[in-house]
Amino acid sequence: MHCMYCMISMNDMIRMNPSDIEVYGTVKVGKRGQIVIPSQARKTYDIRPGDLLLVVSSPMGDGVELIKAEIVKKLIEKMNRGLAGHYGKMGATPASKTRK
Repeated sequence: MHCMYCMISMNDMIRMNPSDIEVYGTVKVGKRGQIVIPSQARKTYDIRPGDLLLVVSSPMGDGVELIKAEIVKKLIEKMNRGLAGHYGKMGATPASKTRK
C-alpha cells in the first residue's frame, strides 16, 4: 500500500535515499490533536475538503501515515475480484467453501 502523505520517523528517514523524501513543511498539533496538511502536499496528493483519510502506524511502528480511504477501498475491491477469479476457477466461492 502506497502512502499518499506520510508522517515518518527519523529511523525511516535514515533508511531512505534523499531523493525519496519530499518535505512539505512542518505542522503544529493543536489542542484537539488537529493538524493542517500543507497546501503543496494537498495539491500533490489531491486531498480535498471532506476526503476521508485513514491514520495508520508506519511499518516500523514509530510514526503515522495518512492514506486516502478511497485508495484502500480500491485495493480491497481489486483483491476481491482476484479472489473471485481464483475461486471461480476452482468451481466454488469463498462463502460456499466455509459453509460445508
